[in-house]
Amino acid sequence: MRPQRADDVLANDPAERERMDNVRPVGWRNPVPVPRYDLVVIGAGTTGLVAARTAAAKGAKVALIERHLLGGTCLNIGCVPSKAIIRTSRVYAEMHHADQYGALVPPRIPVDFALAMRRVRDIRARISRSDSAQRLTAAGVDVFFGQAGFTGVDEVAVEGATLRFARAVIATGARPDLPSIPGLAEAGYLTNESAFETREAPRRLLVIGGGPLGCEMAQAFCRFGVQTIIVQKRPLFLPREERDAAQILSDAFRRDGIEVRLNTRVVNVRAQGGAKIVDLVSDDYENTITVDAILAGTGRVANVEGLDLAMAGIDYDARHGVRVDDFLQTSNRRVYAAGDACLAHKFNDTADASARIAVRNALFRGRQRLSALTVPWCTYTEPEIAHVGLYVREARERGIPVETFTIPMHEVDRAIADDEEVGFVKITVRERTDRILGATIVARHAGEMISEVTLAIVARIGLRRLARVIHPYPTQAEAIRKAADACSRARPMPRAQAIARRSLGWLRG
Repeated sequence: MRPQRADDVLANDPAERERMDNVRPVGWRNPVPVPRYDLVVIGAGTTGLVAARTAAAKGAKVALIERHLLGGTCLNIGCVPSKAIIRTSRVYAEMHHADQYGALVPPRIPVDFALAMRRVRDIRARISRSDSAQRLTAAGVDVFFGQAGFTGVDEVAVEGATLRFARAVIATGARPDLPSIPGLAEAGYLTNESAFETREAPRRLLVIGGGPLGCEMAQAFCRFGVQTIIVQKRPLFLPREERDAAQILSDAFRRDGIEVRLNTRVVNVRAQGGAKIVDLVSDDYENTITVDAILAGTGRVANVEGLDLAMAGIDYDARHGVRVDDFLQTSNRRVYAAGDACLAHKFNDTADASARIAVRNALFRGRQRLSALTVPWCTYTEPEIAHVGLYVREARERGIPVETFTIPMHEVDRAIADDEEVGFVKITVRERTDRILGATIVARHAGEMISEVTLAIVARIGLRRLARVIHPYPTQAEAIRKAADACSRARPMPRAQAIARRSLGWLRG
């Protein structure tokens, strides 16, 4: 499984040529800087693009600096290509289990990995149009390509030009956090930065890390017919999630044929005859496996190198990124940071939301706090695992008494009809109230369903009121209404009870 050379791809693939024309146009000339910008944004991933567009739309004079590709991780090597490949892998899984849906299993299901990757490239090219340098320029943003570096408290240099600013936002994102394993670099490995530039699927794949990225990619590659092993040094994977949620995913992995090795460390890797020999230690037991490719999915580390942050008096940590307060302001009052460059939760939706906070606070005297955000997230396996708010264990650690209302998906008509009965909706409320503290959803469409609960938390809508929301029938989101019904039965409103008693008394004469 080898990455395809960029020049080969560009020469033979119109989609890649289109994407590159959008995100890093050949022959692009940086504009002549204006004397002073209202806002300079460093980094043009999700965070930087949102910050630049938001500020420009409000009339600010904005410069956006990108050292590599517009769109950053999400468009080029993250969310967009990974979700595209996951969708194709689900098609193969459904074909293999067509009999579950009352259809015939095809007698032969050949896998065309190259075709799947061509679809990924087509999708990236299409979405790149909205992130193009031309569209940004048309929106009033001065786009600069090159490595940015601070040269003072209110200026930054790029490609020999100096940009002075009233305010700046650091939005440089993050990169794969590679494990320190002897021989890994020499033997070669994949990350999300290279996995989507491959010509062919490996026959055997080792995924190091049982977090969201590792789980998503392991399941996707397995469904393309790849013999897949996940190695996780902890005693469980998806360690942040509810244990019953992780157990359901573990069962799904077993059905797919993924081998999961917990409490296991990779201690050495060496290349031999085109394969990779991997030494593992599990509970003091040593063994060796042979694979064709290794995917490192062990997390991400902030991009702060090369920015000369000290020149601007900006405090940072080489691993965790730029240090900010709750208003996203750095130790330099003129400079803010947002997204993966400074946040612990490295999610695309958090990047977007934090960019808006940074612009509002930096340019318009806002005082919006990062801690006020309600942030949902989702792991896009099958079933998906989505969460928002407090986990039950977190509430108990804080001494908050809670109740949970859980609806198994096998009690939801649409889930039964879709043969997607695995999973549940679990909503946690403060004891003796209907105030929603958090929710975990495990379902085929959990990522879509969690938004209703997120809205309820943000708008301070109690769970009982969700019972009054009419959900189209049949949909899997009906599980949320069922949880709300259960809450209403357990904690009926006193006024509603009194009205019911009076009405029944009248009826009975």
